[in-house]
Amino acid sequence: MLRELTCVAPLVRDRLVVRFGSDVLGWCDELPTLVRELAARWDLDLVAAGGGGTSRVFRCVQRDTGASVWLKLTPEPLIAREEAEALRAWADSPSVVTLLAVDLAAGALLLENVEPGVPVRQLVWDLSEVAALLRDLRASPPVPGEHSVLRPLSHRIDFLFDLAERRLAAAGVKGLVSPTALGQARATALELASRGPVGLVHGDLHPANVLSGPGGRMMAIDPRPALGDPDFDAVDWVLEGVADRAVLEERIEELAALVPGVSPRRVLDWCRALASLNAVPRLCAGRDDAETEFLMVLADG
Repeated sequence: MLRELTCVAPLVRDRLVVRFGSDVLGWCDELPTLVRELAARWDLDLVAAGGGGTSRVFRCVQRDTGASVWLKLTPEPLIAREEAEALRAWADSPSVVTLLAVDLAAGALLLENVEPGVPVRQLVWDLSEVAALLRDLRASPPVPGEHSVLRPLSHRIDFLFDLAERRLAAAGVKGLVSPTALGQARATALELASRGPVGLVHGDLHPANVLSGPGGRMMAIDPRPALGDPDFDAVDWVLEGVADRAVLEERIEELAALVPGVSPRRVLDWCRALASLNAVPRLCAGRDDAETEFLMVLADG
């Protein structure tokens, strides 16, 4: 059972190779042994496996308490270090998953289970709920400690544009977004990141990385944290389901009225700068709908 859950399937390996390069295949081969060692150390029984583009995640049960927890492993230990630092900074927030234990050298995090834990992308939500989440995230101090591994938001932006280029190439649809357009969008995003307020940014805050928590509260998971403009985290929420510029501006104004410190102008600027990034996964999936078309128009200014 353990071996079946921890073996990395070919499709998952391919996705990890796009993100990390071919060296990640060795990590995939060694993963069952690593998971077995961590499960023994933290007294866990594995129940299920999953994961995204940067990690493998295992739903577990703690043998002594019977509580559900999540074991998360990444082939790049720095990713685990950054996530752990952000989760510790948000430790007092009711809107962020709790970090229970770490093995940072192994790129491993042990996380508390969120109940009921349904991804918000599967639910009906409104901007007032998003506002509560953003207010909680902004409440944490932005100043890193002496041994901080958090990098500026500009680093996250460069990574996202590099990844978009690799995804387009891997999907064979590179011509749908010109290198010139992506380059201009990158330059605009980097310029935005070079000015404005500085706070702790989640960096990957979209409806798939937010779960329904106790009392219906939204709870953030899987941060890709950075230090920079917190308005960056609002982009996916105001763009979700939007295919009209007037509707977008109305949603931005509504959110700004609910979250102190949010600048409607800066959120709109971020939406323009990141529109092509949001369009890339849709284009790679063959989406040809009003929302995708709107993102491309928004990216053009």
